[in-house]
Amino acid sequence: MKTKPTVFVVDDDQAMRDSLSWLLESAHMQVKTFDSAQAFLDVYESDQTGCALVDVRMPGMSGLELHRAMDRAGIILPVIIITGHGDIAMAVNAMKAGAFDFVEKPFDDKKLLERIAAAIAFDADVRRQLVDINEIRRRMALLSPREHEAMELVVQGHMNKQIGQAMGVTEKTVESHRAAVMRKMEASTVVELVRMALAVDTDFNRGLTHQTKATSIS
Repeated sequence: MKTKPTVFVVDDDQAMRDSLSWLLESAHMQVKTFDSAQAFLDVYESDQTGCALVDVRMPGMSGLELHRAMDRAGIILPVIIITGHGDIAMAVNAMKAGAFDFVEKPFDDKKLLERIAAAIAFDADVRRQLVDINEIRRRMALLSPREHEAMELVVQGHMNKQIGQAMGVTEKTVESHRAAVMRKMEASTVVELVRMALAVDTDFNRGLTHQTKATSIS
């Protein structure tokens, strides 16, 4: 079941939690607050969408440590780091490690809301991509070992004759494998098949030309 995007505020400062909660609710955003990183980790479930707004300095587990813990746990929720004036270098390092953004205290309410909205939109986009990738993986699981091998060679740009030589089969057999691959993968063209292969975490991208490599999300 789809959940409404939520802003998870993690900050040990009660006044800051109350202030952010009021701001977010006034902008019609759903918000949940936590006084520690562990309190958030204890209740967060992977189907909860939105973003996390995390203070960089907290007793116990810091904001940076929380971000690393989320990464290890496979939590894809975008993280916005809240920093003080002296924490900019820490925030930059957090972004290099995959944090979505950082905001410096005292922050501008309008800009903060804009960054949170961007993080929520990013989260929705990533989750849509994951649904697509999981569907591609489901289709790939339908392939036989020989069909899987044929798909790899097709994606690498080999012609039927070359594929037949590599697999030790006739071109007619290659054509049969290719037809099965296209049917099971629900691909109408080889270009579409290549895009599917590039979308999943496999070895298909080895040997492909630079022109066909997918670009990363910016």
